[in-house]
Amino acid sequence: MASLLWGGEPAAAESEHLNSHFSNLIHPRKNLQSIKNTTAPNLDDSINNTEEDEVDVVDLAANSLLNKLIRQSLVESSHRVEVLQKLLKGIYEMGFNRPSKIQEMALPMMLAHPPQNLIAQSQSGTGKTAAFVLAMLSRVNALERFPQCLCLAPTYELALQTGRVVEQMGKFCVDIHVMYAVRGNPIPRSTDITQQIIIGTPGTVLDWYFKRKLIDLTKIRVFVLDEADVMIDTQGFSDQSIRIQRALPPDCQMLLFSATFEDSVWQFAERIIPDPNVIKLRKEELTLNNIRQYYVLCGSRKDKYQALCNIYGGITIGQAIIFCQTRRNAKWLTVEMMQDGHQVSLLSGELTVDQRASIIQRFRDGKEKVLITTNVCARGIDVKQVTIVVNFDLPVNQLEEPDYETYLHRIGRTGRFGKKGLAFNMIEVDKLPLLMKIQDHFNSSIKQLDPEDMDEIEKIEY
Repeated sequence: MASLLWGGEPAAAESEHLNSHFSNLIHPRKNLQSIKNTTAPNLDDSINNTEEDEVDVVDLAANSLLNKLIRQSLVESSHRVEVLQKLLKGIYEMGFNRPSKIQEMALPMMLAHPPQNLIAQSQSGTGKTAAFVLAMLSRVNALERFPQCLCLAPTYELALQTGRVVEQMGKFCVDIHVMYAVRGNPIPRSTDITQQIIIGTPGTVLDWYFKRKLIDLTKIRVFVLDEADVMIDTQGFSDQSIRIQRALPPDCQMLLFSATFEDSVWQFAERIIPDPNVIKLRKEELTLNNIRQYYVLCGSRKDKYQALCNIYGGITIGQAIIFCQTRRNAKWLTVEMMQDGHQVSLLSGELTVDQRASIIQRFRDGKEKVLITTNVCARGIDVKQVTIVVNFDLPVNQLEEPDYETYLHRIGRTGRFGKKGLAFNMIEVDKLPLLMKIQDHFNSSIKQLDPEDMDEIEKIEY
């Protein structure tokens, strides 16, 4: 990835030339598409284009994004036009042709000069990852060979996926590189880390900074806290995130993103992020309107499985993710489905990093059509072929009350970036009040479905 520098004197002549060039574009556009699938490190995601395709990519991407950046004066920059075009080619190849709502609102703040801090709430699948990745790339000086941007994620899987978005968006910028600060990526103590962007989990980042002296947090220019509600509202993650944040320089740009924030988390975030811009959704905006939600009343675990089989047999499914509350239920369901001949994989927290990465990659590649998992996969994992999410168990907290945030993140694994999706909840009769609380909390409609009525099931549309 090549150098991309924001700030400095505006390149007025170049901007005027680009303005004129892009205003003459008349190419028809396709519908919005989601980000291309991200994959495990060291996999070749390159896309071969003809010379005509490459020219088309630059113009189309420029027509959508640069008109925002130039015409509306969102950012004044002195970077070279050809460097920007390389980044835009990466953006276009990821399927973007115009900013999503969160990108349109957040990018002017994130790309401003001087840098501005941001606390932002965005629904799952709306492009927030691409937004803060663009912000990180925009601040990197590729001539400087040390970590300049840091993004924290709560899980290995999400850290890996975010890093792959960086790699795809900046695939034509060959001088910017990513390092993963996660378990399973051992780095010798004396290693000189020259990668400019670090994506990792809090514990490993702390270890690299305080104990092993591998990175210098005082040189970080952009700090991103992804899934910030988990990072700062969960035992352990909160303390680790605070220690990292306190080591950052005063002029570091700080960006906090998540699909959900409780009031206490907002108060905490505003306390540690100086002078932030804030983008917050009303509660009624939190549910994903493009996802149809249903529930099935069941008397036992066997009844749930039978209802699941009926749904699976009556609806055309791309791929599905099934969430269980416990590892025991997840293992039981995996065995049952495999015995019935379904292509199923199991993802749970006790697996090693390599095993988890392999399972997710096989699922992305379509080698298994069903992924059964616990909450380890509830946040941020993008597989665009997923059309159905099943809550085999409702998510509840330690008080046996509904876990609203986890529910939202679970069903958000389908319906990515505006696509249609389905969510089914398998509910014991005594758990129905919990589901009604979820329905009321999000002011949404969750319809009852008779699992024995195949005609009704077959009429379900995305």
